[in-house]
Amino acid sequence: MQSLLALFFFGSIALLIGAGLLHLIPRLGPGGKSLSAWLCRAPGLDVLIAYFSVAPMVAGLIVGAQAFGTFWGSLAGLATGVLSQVTMLLIWTWAHEFANRKHLTGPRIVSHINARVGPVRNHAALWITAMAVPVFAIARAAEYVVYPPLTWLIRLPKYNDAEWVNVSRHKFRGLVGHDLIWCLYCDWMTGVWSYGTEMLRNVESFWCPIRFDSTKKCENCRVDFPDVDNGWAPADGDMADAVRALDDHYPGPGGDNQWFGHPARLTVEGRTPGDG
Repeated sequence: MQSLLALFFFGSIALLIGAGLLHLIPRLGPGGKSLSAWLCRAPGLDVLIAYFSVAPMVAGLIVGAQAFGTFWGSLAGLATGVLSQVTMLLIWTWAHEFANRKHLTGPRIVSHINARVGPVRNHAALWITAMAVPVFAIARAAEYVVYPPLTWLIRLPKYNDAEWVNVSRHKFRGLVGHDLIWCLYCDWMTGVWSYGTEMLRNVESFWCPIRFDSTKKCENCRVDFPDVDNGWAPADGDMADAVRALDDHYPGPGGDNQWFGHPARLTVEGRTPGDG
């Protein structure tokens, strides 16, 4: 039990110190501003996410396993690590709102949604979304580990991570405390998910350019996978149609294998290779 109490205390303090440093760094002159900008974009942002979101959970699992030597002990350690994160978040929210009290009397997202659905429902729903943090962290790790080898093995296009995985909503006027931290969470996860979807567009069109038999599924997927209407073989076709789609849309040796509607394929006339 003492190990878990120490984990909670020191974990909460470490996270609060980290949050304090994030407020201090931009005030340290040009160097501090440059470092702050780096921390707002990948890979610097990945370091921050690992520190504030992943490290406490991993530390909890390790401490719990060492202290109790059982599966349930590991879970107790994980719960303690998460509790330190929640504690830090609540303390930081209160402190940031206290330091920016002038923004609390005007329009706020949290107040508006509380009035619409009720504060209990609103806050309960927000904390439920926090359970997705490990999912997005794993997705981000896959973007580092799984996709890059494909860029040289099968010449899928490379990307600048920072153009997708970044945060900027802290610059929005009047966004403080509760609203700020949850909007930054959405800012991060939206970039991570969009980046992963872009990678999947390349993977799907390169390996499986075949429309789904379900018309409804095609309709649902065309937003994220526009090639479903831009060159995939018909669902009632055969393998010759699939091979023909590959021949029509990929350049062969020496070229990059972007998904069919990738911006890099656009010509001066606004057409893509393979268009009739």
